[in-house]
Amino acid sequence: MALSKKKSFLSFIKAFKPEKFLDSNKIPILIALFGLILLGFGMFLYKNTGLFENDTIEIVDSSKESANAVSEIIVEIAGSVEKPGVYKLKGNSRIEDLMVSCGGLSAEADRDWVSKYVNRAAKLTDGQKIYIRSVDENQQNISDKQTDTLSAKNEEVYQSASTVLGVTEEGLTNINTATFTQLDALPGIGQVYGQKIIEQRPYSNTEDLVNRGVLPKSTYEKIKDKITVY
Repeated sequence: MALSKKKSFLSFIKAFKPEKFLDSNKIPILIALFGLILLGFGMFLYKNTGLFENDTIEIVDSSKESANAVSEIIVEIAGSVEKPGVYKLKGNSRIEDLMVSCGGLSAEADRDWVSKYVNRAAKLTDGQKIYIRSVDENQQNISDKQTDTLSAKNEEVYQSASTVLGVTEEGLTNINTATFTQLDALPGIGQVYGQKIIEQRPYSNTEDLVNRGVLPKSTYEKIKDKITVY
């Protein structure tokens, strides 16, 4: 059997005529050669030029960029400080940052008053004015300065100068300076809302409690006639 197959293979080799095979299969052979050339050329480009490499496309989240962008605010500090004036600060600055920028309290500053009425950890808002009283100024002088239309707009927020911390002469609770106990005593406030009010100080007007999401509208309606920012 093996000998017979070997004879058949030898007979095929002897009968095989390359010229005739090439002549009858020219087109398939040319197509195959052309394909091999293209394949080789493509491999060369892939290894040496990076023609087929994918470009990396970076998608920039513009909303995240704008959220991370630091806004600026302009605030004023007056009274008994080393460098009273208008300052431009980062949007998340606090009163302590403003105190540092202005050089701190002057020698004439009423430090006891500052420790009671100025919350140095409170966040600043754009357009806010802080007034620091001196040891020579009485309580009425400070109240006049806080509402003087010639020095600042009435609607701007100032540090309170009421005789009782957080409570005005009219009996209104000052949400910028009131103690936790005083806030807790307001209708519908309680401990949770009282703490939120303190954390979000200062306020330019009482409606900030609703606009900033500190209090729901229904709770604000209960206390709006009992509170002030001056």
